[in-house]
Amino acid sequence: MRAAFALVATALVAGCASQEAPSDNWTRWVCDSQTEVLWRFADAGRNSIDLRLGGGDIAHRLKREPSGSGALYSDGNLAFHTRGEEGLVYWVATDDLIGRGCKAP
Repeated sequence: MRAAFALVATALVAGCASQEAPSDNWTRWVCDSQTEVLWRFADAGRNSIDLRLGGGDIAHRLKREPSGSGALYSDGNLAFHTRGEEGLVYWVATDDLIGRGCKAP
């Protein structure tokens, strides 16, 4: 059993190591609610982003989803929708708005 666990753990670590690491450059936007949103692209293809709210340490990994306009990223719980140099952030399940008019200060 230990050998199987070690094999799975090694495979997971190897898989993570092969992914391109995100940059340490976070883009800082402030919303009309004064919520601070820090985000960065998590991959070279810009198919996912890391997002932190309020300067917190928890980074949410959001994946790009189809959108009528702009770019929509979500993990099923949190969503970040950008259009040009502005965006909005909301909780998906409750549709509670965290902030709109989010942009560089």
